[in-house]
Amino acid sequence: MIFYFSGTGNSCWAARRLAALTDDQTWDIASRDPLPDCQNQARIGLVFPVYAWGVPDPVLAFVRRLGRPQAFTFALATCGSEAGHALKKLAAVFPLRSSYSLVMPNNYVVGSELEDAATVRAKLEAAETQLAAIAGELLAEKPVYRVHEGAMAALKSGMVNYGFNHFARSTKPFHVTDACNGCGLCEAGCPAGTITLKGGKPVWGPDCYQCLRCINSCPQKAIQYGKATEKRGRYTIGLYRKD
Repeated sequence: MIFYFSGTGNSCWAARRLAALTDDQTWDIASRDPLPDCQNQARIGLVFPVYAWGVPDPVLAFVRRLGRPQAFTFALATCGSEAGHALKKLAAVFPLRSSYSLVMPNNYVVGSELEDAATVRAKLEAAETQLAAIAGELLAEKPVYRVHEGAMAALKSGMVNYGFNHFARSTKPFHVTDACNGCGLCEAGCPAGTITLKGGKPVWGPDCYQCLRCINSCPQKAIQYGKATEKRGRYTIGLYRKD
């Protein structure tokens, strides 16, 4: 069983590709469905994006529900370039036999302009090759730690991640332009359940994981975060891959 959390689809795609290669099943951590029985699972995996060199809150909350299974456990963190100590911090809560980081296209539109199409496609091709190698190691139950932590990993996964979680996840900068047609996709897709439609327009509550699904998935590109995103592109993996 491979459990995943995903904002704009990178981790969902990686989890499903890995499951296809290892003959496993996938389950969305943000799902409200009953938790599957994990007692007889040979492998239990976690796939999730790195947020500011840390593990997203819903993933940490989820693994505490799982307890400490006897299965071969692994985690794969998708990231723009570096994972910091995210996997080590996760292993302190949920013991891991193997840990990996996987570079995927950038979706952090609130922080910078996104990558061009050629760069995105190159990253996805490289990721698919790496997933095949990872699948082989998982089937052999090899204990592996192949994580690109990057420079100053302890500082980034400590102080910087703390600052992100306590100060950078505000929903106040979210707003919509007149292009919004009230389709409700943002409300239906928000993993934090913080978006509601009022008067046909989305309104954000206080809780936010900063997954950026709403802003990147809006069909009208009507959702903005402050002014910086107004001239930037959008990214979801569905624009490039349908598998």
